[in-house]
Amino acid sequence: MARVLSTAVVLALLAATAVAFAITEGAKLDKSPIAGTDVDPVFSPAGTEKRVAHVRFRLRTPERISVWIRNSDGQNVRQLLTNRSARRGTRFNLIWDGFSPSGTVQPGGTYEPVVKLGRSHRTIVLPSPIVLDTKPPTVTVKHPQYPLLSPDGDGRRDSFRIHYTLSEPAHAILAVRGRRVLFTKGQKTAGELVWDGRVKNSQGQFVKAKPGRYLLTISAQDRATNVSKGFPFAIAQVRYLTLARKRVVVRPGGRFALRVSTDAPRVNWRLHGRSGVQRAGTLHFRAPRSTGVFQLYVYAGGHAAKCTVVVA
Repeated sequence: MARVLSTAVVLALLAATAVAFAITEGAKLDKSPIAGTDVDPVFSPAGTEKRVAHVRFRLRTPERISVWIRNSDGQNVRQLLTNRSARRGTRFNLIWDGFSPSGTVQPGGTYEPVVKLGRSHRTIVLPSPIVLDTKPPTVTVKHPQYPLLSPDGDGRRDSFRIHYTLSEPAHAILAVRGRRVLFTKGQKTAGELVWDGRVKNSQGQFVKAKPGRYLLTISAQDRATNVSKGFPFAIAQVRYLTLARKRVVVRPGGRFALRVSTDAPRVNWRLHGRSGVQRAGTLHFRAPRSTGVFQLYVYAGGHAAKCTVVVA
């Protein structure tokens, strides 16, 4: 009799186990009442583009629904939807701007969208956390720098390379006289910017910089589109061909010297019907034998400079 009872107990346990397994497997196959979930992963109310976070999904069943945002401590920080009836297939596109009900920006951190379904008696935390990031990246770059550029395409001093590091992966931005000229495609924590001497004109077109001094600033934009304040780190001197003096007074037939600044190894010159080629640096000339005012022209790399020669 005891053996029969023991066998019966074992069979009962096996049956109960089978029923529990079947229920569990059925629960696994039961589809979630929420589908098509799409949540923005990061944003910043102070950003340039991603200023809000979208919470998108649709219902597979008719429900009475509430949606809110909770912080890492599980606290409800913003109600997005309250006790609303919705039909099957209803699509939702809810927006969280990062502000609390009192109008202050929530602290930076990770937040979760929560959906409560009244008819199903279920509360679902969407598996797509939202990062609220209000802190712009920090840029580190050597400063101050005073580069000399001559962007005439001859391969000498045509560009200026800037090495930088960032506090987080971000786009690096270079501005010249306050106008953006470079924006890196990738988001890295370190890299190099190369300025080729081009600037933006009033129509937003890139043109070759004219001779002069240019203030360079660097900033960065992170994933949440927070942009750091531009940091001035260099004053670049753009120079093509410069003469040390604009006017020279010399006696008839006298000799004079003139310093030329250029990255070209040689320059061409023309004065009162005479011309020649000299090595760049200090140029030596003989003045015309007749008195008067003459123009000395110096050429190099497609650029020219002029000096007035007064023979008296």
